[in-house]
Amino acid sequence: MSKFLSKRLQNLEPYTPGEQPQDQQYIKLNTNENPYPPSPWAAEAINAAAVNQLRLYSDPTCEKLLQAIATRYELQPEQVMPGNGSDENLFFALRAFCDEDTPLAYADVTYGCYKVWAGLLHIPSHVIPLEKDFSLDPKKYYSLGGETIVIANPNAPTGMALPAAEIEKIVQANAGGVVIVDEAYVDFGGESCVPLIKKYPNLLVVQTFSKSRSLAGARLGFAMGSAELIADLNRVKFSLNPYNINRLTLLAGETAMRDEDYFRRTCGIVAATRETTAQELAKRGFAVLPSKANFVFARTDKMAGGALYAALKEKGILVRHFDAPRIADWLRISIGKPEDMHKLMEALDAILENASRANAAQPTD
Repeated sequence: MSKFLSKRLQNLEPYTPGEQPQDQQYIKLNTNENPYPPSPWAAEAINAAAVNQLRLYSDPTCEKLLQAIATRYELQPEQVMPGNGSDENLFFALRAFCDEDTPLAYADVTYGCYKVWAGLLHIPSHVIPLEKDFSLDPKKYYSLGGETIVIANPNAPTGMALPAAEIEKIVQANAGGVVIVDEAYVDFGGESCVPLIKKYPNLLVVQTFSKSRSLAGARLGFAMGSAELIADLNRVKFSLNPYNINRLTLLAGETAMRDEDYFRRTCGIVAATRETTAQELAKRGFAVLPSKANFVFARTDKMAGGALYAALKEKGILVRHFDAPRIADWLRISIGKPEDMHKLMEALDAILENASRANAAQPTD
């Protein structure tokens, strides 16, 4: 930290992304990436002609991508705004709809960037604890007096989800503030709130191409809402970075959005593998939360979460461990291909067997 850093930022704790190690080949089950490649249509779109066009700026209006998204979700193009990953859409939303007098309300166990961005933008936080079982009680979000609300649904890192009808009650009860629903994982079994956009001018839904459309490396997300809310986001975007999405990403996003068959097929495979994984973990004595995402959240009494994470890493398998209150013994395990999950189970069996032997060898008083 230099002496020149603003005093307001000296206590800021940046978000810690999942590991992307380069030292060896791992089975990566730590950052919720899709184990399957993007739509073949997206690959075909990024061709030599497209690369030759990189000398030119990308389309700041994102016209073709907007049309593809709007058609898919039965909206108008002016109700959609793409971003450089859904993180950018969410950040723009906080910049647009929060300030020193408009706090941001969010859960205590949820996506860590909400807290980080609130700190960066000097936005007061209203942290609402999840229930003991990590469920979210919608009633705690009713009538928050004009606060901006953000709810990850399905939630991360728990994977648990609310029905759209419960989100609708929150939107109805907060007509004086914006309700942001972060649907990064909704395509793996959650219920989207996009159909509610036509009824509620204060609802903003944010989704991403990173998970269900296998374009995490392309960095592409999108926000959907009333034309007025999207105009607010564009006011922020065009004040910061008009060319926020590059040409290749625009091509990949537009074509991937149109390949509905591939999207549904790969999401279905991931969801089925998730259910099998949860069953296999339960057989081994793990507590597993009910997930509607492309990951599971699990713990075991046989080993501390940090120790189990480290032991798996030694065996070449990465999962996500959060050294945070309430969840220090839990691991978030991304869903890979079936063969990846089989190797995970083999590694868990070996690790837990060794731990059991070690405990049995301990002298007793």
